[in-house]
Amino acid sequence: MRALYINYKRHKMVYWMTLPVILYFVVFHYLPMAGVIMAFQNFSPKTGIFGSEWVGFQNFIDFFNSPNFIRVLKNTLALSLLDLLFGFPAPIILALLLNEIRARLFKRTVQTISYLPYFLSTAIIAGLIHDFTSSTGPITTMIAPLLGKTANLLSLPEMFRTIFVTTNIWQFMGYNSIIYLAALSRVDSEQYEAAKIDGAGHWKQCIHVTIPGISSTIIIMLILNLGQMLNVNFEKVLLLYNSAIYETADVISTYIYRQGILSHNYGYSTAVGLFNSVIGLLLIVSANYVSKKYSETRLF
Repeated sequence: MRALYINYKRHKMVYWMTLPVILYFVVFHYLPMAGVIMAFQNFSPKTGIFGSEWVGFQNFIDFFNSPNFIRVLKNTLALSLLDLLFGFPAPIILALLLNEIRARLFKRTVQTISYLPYFLSTAIIAGLIHDFTSSTGPITTMIAPLLGKTANLLSLPEMFRTIFVTTNIWQFMGYNSIIYLAALSRVDSEQYEAAKIDGAGHWKQCIHVTIPGISSTIIIMLILNLGQMLNVNFEKVLLLYNSAIYETADVISTYIYRQGILSHNYGYSTAVGLFNSVIGLLLIVSANYVSKKYSETRLF
């Protein structure tokens, strides 16, 4: 206890600075977890948590037996995997390319332009996508010869995943590259000198020096991305989709929204949300275990 007190006295300001962060997580992340009990109830706002009928696992059974279960799970996994496959490497590639630029002004200009979409609100991004993919939008006009028709692209189920993933790359690629640029700055320059002496060109230096130098950062970010796979940028999907494209656009998060907020089926929607969270937890724990087993890098 004395050692703890001495440590507190020595770093008192640091402890006080972390207090707002701790309070934020307690109030907005831990206390709301008490509401998970609604997943096992036929919840009614009138009677509250303590007065609502207990139904056990019936809400989960209803969800698994629902005709929507396969659809929302398939769409969620499809969007998540496509986003991971194309969206995850994009900031790494951008960071590697920026790292090769020696003209500072040009490099900063490219960085600034690539960062800008991230700071636009999701509502603005969705509005831009709606305008650009409308029946008279510039993107629709450009690809109309390939489609063989002119139509609102967001009314075509087969186009939603392409639009969602490509706009995600555009929106997040620049900002997400910051962490990789920071990791690249820590790669020992002597390794590049040794590689040059051995006759390695830019490509071989990238493969044998640069990428191994940031591999631990890549693995950590991959684990974090796997943990967030089933969230699928809910706000953006909600603003882009419509009933005509539920076939490919309806995901678990939007299904929870419709059931909980629009249909007032609170217990059922909580059960679906809990299922989503448990799968996300299993994904991040599994990814961390595999990383720990086959490499020296892990999240926890």
